[in-house]
Amino acid sequence: MAKRRPNGGGTITKRSDGRYQGAAYVTDTDGNRVRKYVYGRTWDEANEKLGKLQDQERNGIPVPSRSWTLGEWLTYWLEHIVAPEREHNTYVKYESKVRLYLAPHLGKKPLVKLTPAQIRAFMAALAREKVGASARFEVLRVLRNALNRAMREELVTRNVALLVDMPKVTKDRGTAWNAREAIVFLRSVRAHRLYAACVLVLVLGLRRSEVLGLRWQDIDFEAGHFTPVKQVQRVKGVGLVLKDLKTESSQAVLPLPDFCARVLEERRELQELERKIAGEHWAQEPGHDLVFSAEHGGMIDPVGFSRTFDRLVKRAGVRRITVRLARHTCGTLLAFLKVHPKVAQAILRHSQISMTMDVYTHVVGDSQREAVGMLAELLEDPLIG
Repeated sequence: MAKRRPNGGGTITKRSDGRYQGAAYVTDTDGNRVRKYVYGRTWDEANEKLGKLQDQERNGIPVPSRSWTLGEWLTYWLEHIVAPEREHNTYVKYESKVRLYLAPHLGKKPLVKLTPAQIRAFMAALAREKVGASARFEVLRVLRNALNRAMREELVTRNVALLVDMPKVTKDRGTAWNAREAIVFLRSVRAHRLYAACVLVLVLGLRRSEVLGLRWQDIDFEAGHFTPVKQVQRVKGVGLVLKDLKTESSQAVLPLPDFCARVLEERRELQELERKIAGEHWAQEPGHDLVFSAEHGGMIDPVGFSRTFDRLVKRAGVRRITVRLARHTCGTLLAFLKVHPKVAQAILRHSQISMTMDVYTHVVGDSQREAVGMLAELLEDPLIG
């Protein structure tokens, strides 16, 4: 006697090639009712597949309205989701990982049939091609992000890339300056027009894009705090742009220590002098009112700032570090400046005061007593040049 399925359970028929075909009406991602087919070598196999299909329907999971390849989905994701919603630099990074690695190796794979084994084989192939661990880490992270969005769009039921272990990356960030090195550097650059910018990087731990995007209207000298809300970035095909910071947490109100307030006041006087010297050549877009402007009023390129910082480090004769690493000197200098731990906690964005006190205790117990005298001289030194 032929096996039967209950009413509404779809149909299963035997094909001329001996296989079994199951069919049922389900909803696709466009909201249409469509007839979907599954196949099996036996009636039981076809019945199991048909049951899974209908379980998805009952759970409200639609079937894809088209058969995407991974390459097609990645192209769509970049163009219609990443480009409009994310920072341009993020798009550029994602696009390069898709173009150089994901599309050539996995682009033709059906999106719904992608397996963890295929992704592991792909990652192993990149390792054999001598692609660095950090690059492989970023490639897998991009794939995970793309498949997460495919899940939200209900094109796949799970993110198989999450089942693949991330490559182990050894992060050699180097060592930030100690207090003596930082103060030697600041004394050396005291007469430079971007001295105040270097102070904000070292003492407040601001990113270079945050420093260059700081506006006078963001600073409240009377209340003793500031709120970074903008950043300077270079966008391909456009040039330098002043953009909002990425997250609300980046735009938190931060305390402004007295030392930083004094160097910013000096910076304002210097900028007024530069404005007078530039005369009619001074140009700054309305609403910008940047603290750290170029000599004729425009924005400073973040890459150019890093190059200037490198030259100043070399001239100071201290150990060479990057702007990014210099930010991590922040906690040490706050302790030497005798900034109150609660204020330092806010600047360092520590969730617990104990984290801040760990930094302070280490500094107080340090043998670099010479730095204290050097810092005192720096604080008393008037603007030079």
